[in-house]
Amino acid sequence: MIERRDLAATAAASAAGMAAGFPAPAIAQGAPEIKWRLTSSFPKSLDTIYGAAEALSKQVAELTDGKFQIQVFAAGEIVPGLQAADAVANATVECCHTASYYYIGKDPTFAFGTAVPFGLNCRQMNAWNYIGGGIELLNEFYKKFNLYGLPAGNTGAQMGGWFRKEIKSIEDLKGLEMRIAGLAGQVLAKLGVVPQQIVGGDIYPALEKGTIDAAEWVGPYDDEKLGFHEVAQVYHYPGWWEGGPMLHLLVNLDKWNALPKSYRAALFNAAAHANHWMMAEYDTQNPQALKRLLAAGALLRPFPTEVMQACYNAAEELYAELAAKNADFKKIHDSVMAFRNDAYLRCGRPAAERPGSRGGVSAARGGRAFGRGPFSFAAAAQSSFGGPRSSGGRPSRPGMAGMSSCSIEAGSMPVPALL
Repeated sequence: MIERRDLAATAAASAAGMAAGFPAPAIAQGAPEIKWRLTSSFPKSLDTIYGAAEALSKQVAELTDGKFQIQVFAAGEIVPGLQAADAVANATVECCHTASYYYIGKDPTFAFGTAVPFGLNCRQMNAWNYIGGGIELLNEFYKKFNLYGLPAGNTGAQMGGWFRKEIKSIEDLKGLEMRIAGLAGQVLAKLGVVPQQIVGGDIYPALEKGTIDAAEWVGPYDDEKLGFHEVAQVYHYPGWWEGGPMLHLLVNLDKWNALPKSYRAALFNAAAHANHWMMAEYDTQNPQALKRLLAAGALLRPFPTEVMQACYNAAEELYAELAAKNADFKKIHDSVMAFRNDAYLRCGRPAAERPGSRGGVSAARGGRAFGRGPFSFAAAAQSSFGGPRSSGGRPSRPGMAGMSSCSIEAGSMPVPALL
């Protein structure tokens, strides 16, 4: 396999040669014509999360002068969305665009390719993957499943989901049937929630029929498209289980190894383009969608402090259990959490407020930091989404102390200005 810097350099050199008027580079001179199929885990109606795969496909074609073509298929056109990685591993298709954490049933380590509770935000995910060794660590794991992965999208910090009834205490979680993916379902199960993994297109009817009591998906733009506000009014935040969920291009390992070096470079750079394109799209679309949802009657509510603390404790308990019996999980978990802890040093937070610290956080700080550990992340998201509510029910307007650089980088949206 080749290094990421070699990939980038190859693509850059090819582009520079064409721009300077030199003869067409080797990629266009006798280069093989390759046609791949990509199955997405998402429906076409979700134009941003599905659209990232189309942006990737277009970029690959442009970088290879049309020699390397990738045809994109929506979930269900070839295989169901939750079987995308299986289709790649067994060479039914060459690649897929999916969320790695959909496959934690095979191994919980798959979760780190997307997001884990109280983990990294979007910028931190990019830094860990591209510079901090994340791509290499993940691919060391993925190869056991005949897969090679590249970052290919991020939604930014997600919402906490739609609920028929407001969550006011830990007791409200007991017996709650909730659509939730990844390790978050296992965390919430420790608190009495009954997690369900349901593909996006099936969530609305499940909520409508009462098969489930709550559901999380992505955020305002996609949630509005799927109409969740029509069948569940309470919109909780933050999505502490998905601070910066990354989407992946998963490629059949044999197919990846067989690609010419220049084509691997094109695919790497096209996936990176899709990664940044998706986040930019969501940052553009989400605020306007949130305005429309609030105008339509959605009730924006923070998760209570005691619920956040209980979820963090349950997450730490789950991580300890999984790490004790799964060496792959422990190796990547330790890397991710060490990176997260160091990342908070730049935010200027005292040690007691940083993730993984043992010190508590005083309640006198206005409710923006909850207990210990990554509540500095949760608090930042809560501040961005409106912070504690005043006695009149409207969100208190947090000062600059609440709006730290971490909250801005988490991909959250400033709600106070909207209400």
